[in-house]
Amino acid sequence: QVQLVESGGGLVQTGGSLRLSCAASGSIFSINTMGWYRQAPGKQRELVVTITRGGNTNYADSVKGRFTISRDNAKNTVYLQMNSLKPEDTAVYYCNADIKRDSLWGPTSNYWGQGTQVTVSS
Repeated sequence: QVQLVESGGGLVQTGGSLRLSCAASGSIFSINTMGWYRQAPGKQRELVVTITRGGNTNYADSVKGRFTISRDNAKNTVYLQMNSLKPEDTAVYYCNADIKRDSLWGPTSNYWGQGTQVTVSS
């Protein structure tokens, strides 16, 4: 029932910017950690950044200083502002969240979005 819907991917030139959004919907009681991961062809999925409900962040070294994660708890939405994009940032970006469904007694599960393609041309 819970879904993560991403938007904002696209094609940009080196040095450009994109803003990704991920909105969680469904029978949600609470959302704890949210984050962004990415996967390039032939590579393992890797952490980009995570953010706790309280705002603590954990960035991959490769994106520090260029990417910024934020969240709006009232909207159940997480964002990723990507600046100074490089060709090596090209990947499918996936939203991720730990969500408790239905009620205080509902199960807590990890969810993934469908992924959105980010392509940075050289």
